Amino acid sequence: MLSALLLFAAGCTTYHPEPISPAKTAAAFEARSLTNPNLCAFLETNRVAVPAPGAAWDLKQLTLVAFYYQPTLAEARAQLLAVQAGEIAAGQRPNPTVSVTPGYDTQIPGNFSPWLVPLSFDIPIETAGKRGKRVAEARHLAEAARWNLVGTVWSVRSRIRMALLNLYAARETGALLARQETAQSNVVRLLEGQLAAGAVSDFETTQARVAMETTQLARQDAIGKFQQARVELAGALGLPVRALAGVNLSFAGLDQFPRDLTQPEIRRQALLNRADVRGALAEYAASQATLQLEIANQYPDLHLGPGYAWNNGNAGDSQWSLGLTLTLPLLNHNQGPVAVAEAKRKQAAAHFLSVQAGAIGGIDSALAAYDTALHQSATAKRLLDNLQKRLASVRQQEQAGAVAPLAVASAEVEFDIGSQSRLDALIKAQQSLGQLEDAVQSPLTLLPSLVQAGENFPVKHSK
Repeated sequence: MLSALLLFAAGCTTYHPEPISPAKTAAAFEARSLTNPNLCAFLETNRVAVPAPGAAWDLKQLTLVAFYYQPTLAEARAQLLAVQAGEIAAGQRPNPTVSVTPGYDTQIPGNFSPWLVPLSFDIPIETAGKRGKRVAEARHLAEAARWNLVGTVWSVRSRIRMALLNLYAARETGALLARQETAQSNVVRLLEGQLAAGAVSDFETTQARVAMETTQLARQDAIGKFQQARVELAGALGLPVRALAGVNLSFAGLDQFPRDLTQPEIRRQALLNRADVRGALAEYAASQATLQLEIANQYPDLHLGPGYAWNNGNAGDSQWSLGLTLTLPLLNHNQGPVAVAEAKRKQAAAHFLSVQAGAIGGIDSALAAYDTALHQSATAKRLLDNLQKRLASVRQQEQAGAVAPLAVASAEVEFDIGSQSRLDALIKAQQSLGQLEDAVQSPLTLLPSLVQAGENFPVKHSK
């Protein structure tokens, strides 16, 4: 018995406290940077080059930065580990038990010792394949949790792309508005000269000033949006804002519009392989396994109960017994849990159909919005090209003395306004592209190797 207890103690897991200090975790977060050697090693492990000092970080590199640092991904990975641990619990076999119930009997004739030492055992035997069904249920739940992690990977990547796009939009908008403000100030200056000469009214000059000041306000707003976009990008990466100070960012690809994502095959694959669709399908499979388990629970388990009793007196003898315990299903046949499991299976089926229908609607909506945005972007480009031609023509006429400088300044203002419209259309098209990428979750957008990098990165890593 002592050796058995020692063996039991040797196989037990011991508790190791891991306290969390908010002050230390906050300090560790503030110490995060893009120069972390462990981060650089992570990028190199995934065959992504670390930018040289002063070089720009692109979307792919920033995506891996988020996979390394982003807390939401760490939480999703931890949730997956917790669910996977359920597979271990589901696969455990019930342990046998032993009972020692010493007795005292002074009425045994000729027995000099009244002590009795009976031992009894209980050996549970599961029936109807319950253990296998528990394991199947846990395995499907783990699969659902894995697809939830994949969905989080896509969400993190989408958030980075959107923040990078917002940063690009704010920067370009600020630059265009500064140029437009300069052109409008030239208009105001020329109108003020004509006003002094009595050639125009004060109303026209005031209108030009109002337009210039409105542009000034818009430019100041763009500066604020640029700062806010930096904060959003830092949050998407899981970094403090100061970590982006002096960091060059690449906006390459934000003027490209792939047509591959509009192909019917991509749409079909999305309806089969989107993370939320596959996760809902795994949850349905788990509900089926749960129903099978509850049906199996209608059949009672067996409990073997061998026993031994010993009395060491003059009449001492050894008594052996073999017991069998079986629950009699007289009052219920596990109907309640079976009914609950059946209802939850129907609920899981309805949830899957809802998720798949939502995916279909989301993809179709994203395709329609992307197509519309592409047409608007093309129209805005044609408009800008015509404004460019008009501006060049007006400048030529000015050189020939056919028009006044005010006409050139006004044409420059119109061209700058057209440039802003072109940028707005471009940003809208890129936003629509981002929504389409999120909807189809295609390997053309995020390579499977990068998805796996987001999935498999350890929950605990060096800061």
